This record gives sequence, structure tokens and C-alpha cells, in this order.
Amino acid sequence: MKPLATKRRLAAILAADMVGFSRLMELDESGTHARLKAHRIELIDPTIAKYSGHIIKTIGDGMLVEFASVVDALTCALEIQTRMGRRNSDLSAERRIDFRIGINLGDVIVDENDIFGDGVNLAARLEQLAEPGGICVSQVVRDQISGRIEIDFEDVGEQSVKNISRPVRVYRVCLDNAQKQIAANQQEAAAKQAARNPAIAILPFTNMSGDPEQEFFTDGITEDIITELSRFRELVVISRNSTFTYKGMAVNIREVARELGVDYVVEGSVRKSGDRIRVTVQLIDAQHDQHIWAERYDRKLEDVFAIQDEITSAIVATLFRRVEDATRGRAKSKRTENLLAYECVLSAKILHHRSTPQDNIEAVKMVDRAITLDPKYAHAHSWRACILGQSWVHGWCEDRNATWNDVMEELEIALSLDENDGDVHRVLAAVSVAHNDFEKAQHHQERALSLNPNYDIVVVQQGELLTWLGQPEEGVNWILRAMRLSPYHPERFWAHLGRAYFTAQRYNDAIDALKRINKPDANLHTLFAAIYARMGELVAAKAHAIEALKMDPGLTLETCAANLHYKKAEDLDHHLKALEMAGIPPGPD
Repeated sequence: MKPLATKRRLAAILAADMVGFSRLMELDESGTHARLKAHRIELIDPTIAKYSGHIIKTIGDGMLVEFASVVDALTCALEIQTRMGRRNSDLSAERRIDFRIGINLGDVIVDENDIFGDGVNLAARLEQLAEPGGICVSQVVRDQISGRIEIDFEDVGEQSVKNISRPVRVYRVCLDNAQKQIAANQQEAAAKQAARNPAIAILPFTNMSGDPEQEFFTDGITEDIITELSRFRELVVISRNSTFTYKGMAVNIREVARELGVDYVVEGSVRKSGDRIRVTVQLIDAQHDQHIWAERYDRKLEDVFAIQDEITSAIVATLFRRVEDATRGRAKSKRTENLLAYECVLSAKILHHRSTPQDNIEAVKMVDRAITLDPKYAHAHSWRACILGQSWVHGWCEDRNATWNDVMEELEIALSLDENDGDVHRVLAAVSVAHNDFEKAQHHQERALSLNPNYDIVVVQQGELLTWLGQPEEGVNWILRAMRLSPYHPERFWAHLGRAYFTAQRYNDAIDALKRINKPDANLHTLFAAIYARMGELVAAKAHAIEALKMDPGLTLETCAANLHYKKAEDLDHHLKALEMAGIPPGPD
């Protein structure tokens, strides 16, 4: 039988090995293993993949990697060694992890998932000749690289190496001069990064309690914030595996941001004293190393897990708002289309929350611009539906039927582009309420909550929906939760709270809530009128009814009923009879 032909190919081989592995394992076995694993997950493996490398095998603390291009192999090695150097800069000698790297270009024998031959052996010998944190290459690599990468080599002469019969000319890479190339690569990466959504890293919170048992609570806070922030699809959130590599380390924020490729960094601490816990948190603009926001949360230590949930929700909701605001300011100085589209959506949201006819018109213009810049921007389409829906609800549009059709068309587009955008389901829930389709409204509202349970606008809408469904006390709780999540919430949250209190027949609470609104419109005056009528204060009720009719001369009980979506007949009757007592006319006969 004819023997099988040996498979061969030309390949660039990178051999890497950790320096002093046995010594470090003896000093701190679990810590060394954890740090090595973290470096692999966060730095080494992603960098190899970035340059299209293929890990052939790992042997204890070393690895063998194949590249189709010698330029990719060396550029990958340069980036690994440079970034490892930065990671080690603040560490003591016993915690440092350094690698030696050798690179060769040669003919290799391919056997299933492994490679053999002199080309592989030479790469391994070159690695042994490298200094800790250094790179050695063969002459053929140096020759192939010449003119392709701006880098210098030091000729260390011909070397005799184990299992290679001939002397080998070895070159040491001058890493100091390689910084220019790394910087150029980083600038290119930064340019690509500018076209994506803002990225944030939550560093492990510091346990300041002096109580090791509180470590679980501290780590739990960090992990929950990472998990909950990840639900916001407008943010890129770095995973726990990456950020926890910095646990217990004194870090340089700018260095961390460069290594993780983020715009913002969150730091925090937890301190337990007696029966109280204090959590502090701060958001940092990593590019400028500036503090954007800081907050402190003091709570009694009665139920540590309930505290953890409450604090996490508050931090997450506020962080998202602060990142949106900071990114909007930063985006003004940039000109990439994606960021400009993102800025337009942020501006549209702010205008929408002001809830005036003119601001609504401007909001439509901004979101239209975002869609022009990026027609497949799902979030922009969902917000266009939301903004148009606002104009439909308040009658700020010339043709309500045409506007309604536009709303539904935008939602279909948004859903086809991204069915996991919480805002799409939030708006679908709202329009379903407008058509009194409560089953559909509940379905989409539950979907929106499952996608992002700490999004204040979704949470307040849950309270609004429960009010319409005849569960106003539960609605009050949800609305108050939304207000805690977002201390700088839109004014309209008070209107939702006032309506829930009114439906629950807590009239004094309803008045207190509605008085927080600076510029009441016709709808708000009618609500005031209904509340005062139920309180028996008919003079005040009629005064508000008169103000409502001045603002909207066509206002009648019939038009009011069209905007009241109570599922229970008794709730609708409770509201309309109060408006009748206040003097709102019944409508045309």
C-alpha cells in the first residue's frame, strides 16, 4: 500500500513561555494560576485572535501559535509584550508575570491538529534565548520584516542551540523602538472605537470594612452592576472576567481604559460599620481622567441582600443617565457618523422628556437626522415611534391617523432590526394601552421589563399600566421605584404618580404630587379638577376646569374619556363623574 504523503506548509511560528513559573507557583499557587488565566482571557488569547493566529497547543505555562503571516506574528508579539509591561508596572517582583517569545518562519510538518519540524524547534529555542518580557527572532524573520514594520533589531550573533546542528543567527527585538508601531496600532483601534457605542468598565469595588466576610457583598455589588448595565443595549460593558483581573491592584485609570478599550471607568468601595453599610461609587471619564459623578449610599444593615439589590438598581439607573449625558457632550467634538447619530438620539430623548409641542417637533427632527445617518439604527426607529406617539396622544399632529400609521411602521422596522431593544417593547406596550388592548400591552411591558428591569422609563410605565389595569396601589410603588432609580427623572413622572394616587382615592397625595409640575397643561388641569371635585372642593375644581377649557376649548367629557384607558368600568366612572362635577361639558348631543 502506498504510504500517505506527508503534509507540509510554510508558517510563522510563535513560541511563548512564562518566566519563573515554578518559582511563582511555589510562592502562590492559586494566585499565580488565577493571574495567568486572567492574562490569557483578557490579553493573550484575544490578541492572538486579533492577528489571525491559531493556538496549536499549550504546554503548562507555554504555548505554540501558528500564523500565516510573519508580520502578524511579530506584531502580535509586540502588542502582548508591550501590554504585559504596562500591566506589570505597578506590581511587586513576586507578582509579576513575564513571558519570553521566540518567532521563526519555516517549513513545518502537519499532523492532524499539531505541527512538527525544525521550524517549530527553532522557534522554541529562540524563545529560550529571549529576555523576560523580550522577543527573539531568526534571521529569516528579520529579513521578511524589513521595510514592513518600523522596528529595530539587535544582532546577537550566531548561537548554538539544542537539537539544531547548525549555528543560528539570532536577533533581539528592540522593544523601546517598537512603541511607535504599537502607538500607531492603538490610534487605528481608537478610530474604530469612536464609531461604536460608549464602553464602560466596572472595576471590583473595594472592601473597606476590614471584615473579610463582607468580601462576598462587595463582589456581589460589582457583579450585579455589570450584569444590570449589560442590559442597556446602548452601552458596551466589559465582562466580569476582564475587570476582576484588577481586583486588589492599585490601578492607573488611563492604562486600564487603554487595556480594556473603554471610555468610562467606575470605581467604588463598601464600608460596614456597626449596623450600617456605606457604598460609594464614582464614574470617571477615562480619556480625560475626570470625575463625572460620585454618590454615597448609606443604609441600615437589616437585610444585606435587599440592600445590595436596592443600591445596585440605583447605581445602574443613574450611571446610565450620566454616561448618556457625558457621551452627548463628548460626541459634540467628534465627527464620525455613528457617534453623531447616537448624539442625535440623545438630544431627541431630552427634547421628548420636556413634553411640549415645540420640543416634540425638534425631537422628531433630531431622530430623523439619526436615521438618515444610520438607517439600520434600531434604537433610533424605536424612539421615533415613541416621539411620534407622544404627538399622537396629545394631539400635537395635524393628521392623527397618518401619525398613528407612522408610529406602527417605525415599530415594525425597529422590531425587525432588533427584537431585543427594550424601547421597542415599551412603546408597543404604550400603543396597545392606547387601543385598550390590555393583554398585548402586558405582554410587551413584561418583555421590556425582562430586557431591562432598571430602566426608569420602563419601570414608570409599569406603574402607569398597573393604574390603568385597576391596581393603582401597586402602580404607586412602581412609579416611586422609578423615581428612586432616576432622581433627575422627567416631570411627567409626577403626573403618573398623581393619576395613580387619584385612582387609589388618595387625593391629598395626588395633589402633592401634581404640584411638583411647573407648567401644567390642559390634561393636568383636568386631573386637578377631578381630584378637587372628589375632595369636595368644588371652587378649586371649577377653577381648574376653566383653565383646562381655556387651553383646549374643545375639551369635553367625551374627549377626556378617549384618553382614559381604565380597564375597570368603575375606575372610568369614578374619573368621569368627578370631571362632570367640576364643570367639564358632556360634549355634542
